[in-house]
Amino acid sequence: MAGNLTRDEARERARILNVASYDVELDLTTGEETFRSGTVVRFDCSEPGAETFIDLVAPNVLSVVLNGRELDTGTVVEDGRIKLPDLAATNELRVIADAAYMRTGEGLHRFVDPVDASVYLYTQFETSDAHRMYTCFDQPDLKAKFELTVLAPADFEVVSNSAPDVAREAVEDAEGGPKTRWHFPATEPMSTYITALIAGPYHVARDEHDGIPLGVYCRKSLAEHLDADAILEITKQGFDFYHGLFGLRYPFGKYDQLFVPEFNAGAMENAGAVTYLEDYVFRSRVTDAHYERRAETILHEMAHMWFGDLVTMRWWDDLWLNESFATFASVHCQAEATRWKDAWTTFANVEKSWALRQDQLPSTHPIAADIPDMQAVEVNFDGITYAKGASVLKQLVAYVGVDAFFAGVREYFKEHAWGNTELRDLLVKLEEASGRDLASWSREWLETAGVNTMRPEFRVDEKGAFTSFAVLQEAAPDYPTLRSHRLAIGLYDRTDAGIVRRRRVELDVSGARTEVPDLVGEVQPDLVLINDDDLTFTKIRLDERSLRTVVEGVGEIQESLPRALCFSAAWDMTRDAEMAARDYIELVVSGISGVKDVSVAQMLLRQAIAALHSYVAPEWRETGFNRLAARLRDLLTAAEPGSDLQLAYTHAFADAAVDSEHLSLLRGLLDGAITVEGLTIDTDLRWRLLRRLVAGGQAGEKEIGSELEADPTATGERHAAGCRAAIPTAEAKAATWERLQSATEMANAEFRATLSGFNEPAHRELYRPYVDPYFGLLAEAWKNWTGEFAQSFAEGAYPGNLIEEDTLRRTDAYIESEDPAPALRRLLIEGRAGVERALKAQRRDAQAG
Repeated sequence: MAGNLTRDEARERARILNVASYDVELDLTTGEETFRSGTVVRFDCSEPGAETFIDLVAPNVLSVVLNGRELDTGTVVEDGRIKLPDLAATNELRVIADAAYMRTGEGLHRFVDPVDASVYLYTQFETSDAHRMYTCFDQPDLKAKFELTVLAPADFEVVSNSAPDVAREAVEDAEGGPKTRWHFPATEPMSTYITALIAGPYHVARDEHDGIPLGVYCRKSLAEHLDADAILEITKQGFDFYHGLFGLRYPFGKYDQLFVPEFNAGAMENAGAVTYLEDYVFRSRVTDAHYERRAETILHEMAHMWFGDLVTMRWWDDLWLNESFATFASVHCQAEATRWKDAWTTFANVEKSWALRQDQLPSTHPIAADIPDMQAVEVNFDGITYAKGASVLKQLVAYVGVDAFFAGVREYFKEHAWGNTELRDLLVKLEEASGRDLASWSREWLETAGVNTMRPEFRVDEKGAFTSFAVLQEAAPDYPTLRSHRLAIGLYDRTDAGIVRRRRVELDVSGARTEVPDLVGEVQPDLVLINDDDLTFTKIRLDERSLRTVVEGVGEIQESLPRALCFSAAWDMTRDAEMAARDYIELVVSGISGVKDVSVAQMLLRQAIAALHSYVAPEWRETGFNRLAARLRDLLTAAEPGSDLQLAYTHAFADAAVDSEHLSLLRGLLDGAITVEGLTIDTDLRWRLLRRLVAGGQAGEKEIGSELEADPTATGERHAAGCRAAIPTAEAKAATWERLQSATEMANAEFRATLSGFNEPAHRELYRPYVDPYFGLLAEAWKNWTGEFAQSFAEGAYPGNLIEEDTLRRTDAYIESEDPAPALRRLLIEGRAGVERALKAQRRDAQAG
């Protein structure tokens, strides 16, 4: 993890430098390992005679020429940096290097399609990997114009931030075959991390909307599965909505969306050339929840074109401004402009669940985080930066008013277009538009960490009416801030028509106790729901009667959002050891059939599986799995044939099957001996069933090889790697560990799949011999592997499935003796916190038994 740029270094470079332009020339025809990279950088220095450095990671730097003077590469090139001495007021730097193709999803990634041997390239530069492709000052506040020339094989499509010149130069080469030189005119000023290059024989579908050229790309071998029309429909809806909302047209000319292989994230907001995880091209049937998630991602990246690309944070402390705003805007757009009108229900159930989990870790941090260096930001793409920040923005919109909020945003874009900003710049515009002072709000919500918990406290008379009602607010001892909240309280009754809301009261809550006189005299309902309508970011608790109502009849709640909030409250109580995990399983088993929102159903079933692996007492685990699997077996056979819920139940059943009867059913579905009306066992579902059979000892290398022969694709190879790592034998685990130690020989997608199979939750005892080797390899991996691989290993191989005190002691001992880098320390204490939480939950569950 070389070249770890610090905030202080970045500030000093930004203080003395003004970068005008990059002219980059790339030759992608020089071989399979490296490509030729030539860069001309023109920049000014406010302090002539000063020394600075520029960033470049390359195996071979051929020449460095500063202001016509050739520098000794052996002297000035070191650890991903090139020293630049004795700067002039106006400077020109020329660097030629052989840069390396990557297989880690960082820099310029190279992929060979196993289907047809075609080569595909794409960049991923966030947070600071542009200097793996060209020489640059790789920090967000040194924006510059970017001009690109690329020599590529003649069959390549080449895409960058700007549209290429129409005329392209054909180049004949006797050795390398026909080539084409592509030229991309200079862009407007932009940050290095959103510059982009995508190249290869990509399939493309083109369209145009409101004067904006559109392109949707994927590999040729995936073209038959690309539903470009559906993607373009969301794209057009997004542009229409954002143009009206932001008051400023899309600023980057054309808009390409590219689905690329082995991507290490969900998507990346390169200006005018957005890259996406290829899994969003659905080659097998998926539920509507996957389409909803893809639409949210499309709209999220589009929002970045304004918030992040046009106006960019000065430093990564304000990463949340980019990600929280894009998350909020995308869900707002979904709910207002697409068919997913219940997008805020999904947000409450998925994003906020992620945020609450992250905010209760010992590594929690304020939304406006302190980011001293690049290693710190790489582990900060978390539930606080995205989901808690978006939740708080939703509150802010309610606080200042939606019209005032977006009026302020429009002025913010207008004033700071093509520039860099800090949090205060946005707050100023929101204050001007709303007339509200946001300093105290910022201190309370953006500059403190931790989540509050709200509980109802009430008394009732002999007739069952409230004689008093109050909301109690709590905070964790380490993060004692009691915040101001705007929330609603809903009173729900069980009726013949289901559980319906009788009364709603909205109020401001602050301090430890807030009286609610408006509810005095109301008859106690079956369900008291604090934070009804999900107006604030908080954990909520259910009183005893409300919890009983939820456990017995959550499926009777008629509206999707309160139902999701009740499930979320129960999940929080389970994770906090206030509710026995087996009771949560019963809640899901009894209530899942009433959940018709497939995205909520899938999340609940994932949480139930997680609870069975981690939170139930070990002696009840098998009973719980069998209880859930039996219910899912009945549901999948009774579900509407071909429905999304039928598919969701099938996926969850595969995850829950552990005993011989249920595994036999999986075997029958896989080999066709058992059929269910409407259920198609397509390619990806076959892999899912096989993975469970392998992990359960009911299938092995023979079946894996046969399945891979039928699906000889990159996705098939990834599934096969995960299955092989999940074979429950000591020999298979030993072989997998040997592969993991040689991580750099694998691509990032294969590495993550292998980690997942190796650390299969059910294989605790098979993993145990690797606890010491894991801690023994950590320091070397963190030092020598790329950030992507090092972080994946630290998280994915951590012994978090060994839920015992010794795991806590072993982690503490490593931290104490090795004093790891802050980013690695954070990952370790997060893993440790998961084990500690699971131990408490298991003790609570054992008491219930």
